[in-house]
Amino acid sequence: MRDVQNLKFWKSYFKFVKPYTKWIILTLIIGMLKFGIPSLLPLVQKYVVDDILMNGAMDIDHRVSQLMIILGITFVLFVIVRSPVEYARQYFAQFITAKILYDLRNKLYSHLQRLSLKYYQNTKVGEIISRFINDAEQTKNIVEVGMMNVWLDTFTLVFVLGFMFYLNPMLTIVSISIFPLYAIAVKVLYKRLKKLTKDRSAALADIQAYLHERIQGISVIRSFALEKHDRKQFEVINGKYLNKAMAHSRWNAWTFAVINTLTDIAPLLVIGYGGYQVIQGHLTLGTFIAFFGYLDRLYGPLKRLINSSTILTQASASWERVLELLDEPYDMTDDKHAVELPKGSHSVAFQNVWFKYQEDGGWVLKDISLQVNPGQTVAFVGMSGGGKSSLVGLIPRFYDIQKGSVIVGGQDVRQWTMESLRSKVGMVLQDNFLFSGTVRDNIMLGNPEADEESVISAAKAANAHEFIMNLSQGYDTEVGERGVKLSGGQKQRIAIARVFLKDPPVLILDEATSALDLESEHLIQQSLQQLSKSRTTLIVAHRLSTITHADQIIVMKDGTVAERGTHEELMQTDGVYSQLYNIQNLNA
Repeated sequence: MRDVQNLKFWKSYFKFVKPYTKWIILTLIIGMLKFGIPSLLPLVQKYVVDDILMNGAMDIDHRVSQLMIILGITFVLFVIVRSPVEYARQYFAQFITAKILYDLRNKLYSHLQRLSLKYYQNTKVGEIISRFINDAEQTKNIVEVGMMNVWLDTFTLVFVLGFMFYLNPMLTIVSISIFPLYAIAVKVLYKRLKKLTKDRSAALADIQAYLHERIQGISVIRSFALEKHDRKQFEVINGKYLNKAMAHSRWNAWTFAVINTLTDIAPLLVIGYGGYQVIQGHLTLGTFIAFFGYLDRLYGPLKRLINSSTILTQASASWERVLELLDEPYDMTDDKHAVELPKGSHSVAFQNVWFKYQEDGGWVLKDISLQVNPGQTVAFVGMSGGGKSSLVGLIPRFYDIQKGSVIVGGQDVRQWTMESLRSKVGMVLQDNFLFSGTVRDNIMLGNPEADEESVISAAKAANAHEFIMNLSQGYDTEVGERGVKLSGGQKQRIAIARVFLKDPPVLILDEATSALDLESEHLIQQSLQQLSKSRTTLIVAHRLSTITHADQIIVMKDGTVAERGTHEELMQTDGVYSQLYNIQNLNA
């Protein structure tokens, strides 16, 4: 079972690697040259010592000329040839990992766009960002280290061992006699290191999630003078990360201590056995010196391989977290037979709709049925928690219902592609989100292909053009994160302008003016009345005076339709609506 999981684990990553297989092979070939050239140096040392310096049969002038020839050849090989090889190896390695990371983040972003609102309601933003940024960044080592450096270091080991066996097989066996201890150390130490790495990543994600949430709510923290309390809360979370990080560091330090101790044993063995062989005359001084040169080139790659185990352990733990995100299922997908919702006016209907957010939760909407014809305006009113916003949120298919049907354009919304359905629905909310960028950028969200004239026309229709022109740079004014540089009324009018630009046949106004002052509300009401002309309009309202013109008013209570009718009809029944209306008028 575990083998199947491991196979899936690596196959999922190799999908991102496959397009760059040829580049990886090229980089490996270049890398072999890069690591192969320095491996010749101990042989050069042996030749210089045994055949030139220690060669008493050769006169001084001849030895000097031979030394100059060797220096010339090695200079060309180690300086002129190796330099471009080194550059090409580094460049291609970084190019491949950067491209794979680029593809991975594109895939992740596309995946995030398709996840349901339910997922985002149940998942901390900081956790998502941590996986998207930190963990994705770590995964590049799977290619750079695991698919390139490991193979190149393995090649170097084999290459060097070949020369060492050529020079002296017995001394080579002495040199590598501690290899089995390395294997045991890796197996014992790195299994736990992977878990500690994953725990540390999760603790870091908690910090990011907390930080993101607190920065978003900094005004609340200051208004309640909670800075000291909040700092203590952060210290607890930061302390948890410190504990995880220190546990990881302790085990990592212990791992390196064991590995470095094992590495230092090999030179002592070579000094002892090799020195004895030189004294006995069984080994030349040049070969002994060359062996020490190769010993560094043998244990250097071996150390890197051990370090690679650490890096790959961290990278695989990060890939597990990224894979968990990529494997997050889509709550809603297009039906395989779904088609595009055509242009034109569309009716909206609810037929015996039952809905709840969680499978084990209570019903939010219970057996709702109503019809909104093209061009009509229907308003939803009632106490908070009655299900008004939940009901209109079903039209663009933010959620799927459990029973019944939501009908748009004469068909169940699940018969239309979600993209075409949502492109025909315009929404103005109580708290509309403005993105960082200019006023023009935010209006053009309604139609990214719109020209300047259309943008200005939409702004004028939303009563926004005048205040925009009074801004420091007009339509090129930066609005700040979430539109913090604008007032509530200004943000709302920009949101209305982008819906004007979108020009949807179905319009949803979800308490679009409830948080505004009377002057801003008056201006926005004018814009909304203009916007709703000839559209199928659904309004969720808190202030009942703003919806008296509606063709039908639906009074919702506890997820059911308590009353329905025109303003005049509902006032005559002396029911819930008339009571709410009269209370608001008394308080006005």
